[in-house]
Amino acid sequence: MPDLMHLTCLSCSHLNRLSASALGRAPTCILCGDPLMPDGVREVDLSTLERAVRRDTLPIVVDFWAPWCRPCATMQTQFASAAQAVQGRARMVRLNTETSPASEWRFRIEGLPTMVAFCRGGEVARHVGVEPSERIAAWVGAL
Repeated sequence: MPDLMHLTCLSCSHLNRLSASALGRAPTCILCGDPLMPDGVREVDLSTLERAVRRDTLPIVVDFWAPWCRPCATMQTQFASAAQAVQGRARMVRLNTETSPASEWRFRIEGLPTMVAFCRGGEVARHVGVEPSERIAAWVGAL
C-alpha cells in the first residue's frame, strides 16, 4: 500500500489525500466530515462511483443490483457481511442499476447481481451471481 492514499468521499465526491496509516484511525472527509472508511456498505450514485474508480488508490468493490432482482436481495446480506470482514482493505459499495441505468452500459453489466472490483483507475476483477460472504471476503482479500 502506498504511503499517500487518495480516497473519494462517498457522500460529497471530494478527493481526500491521506497517509496509509490514517486508514486505521477512522479518517473523515476534509470537506463534509463524513467517514472515508464507513462501516459496512454504502449506496452510491453513478457520478460518485465514476470519480472513485478514476481516482482512488484503495480498492472499491461494487455490487450492481436492482430492486426487482431476487438474487440481488440475497446478495445484499452476503455483501454486507463480507464488508465487515474486509474493513480497511477495500470499500464496499452498492449501485442501484434502476436509478442509474447508464451504469449497465458504462460498466458492461450483463447480469445481476454483479460485483466489480476497481483499483487505481481500472477494473481488476468481476463476478456475476450470488456468493456467500466468506467467498466474497476471500475474493476481495485476493485483490
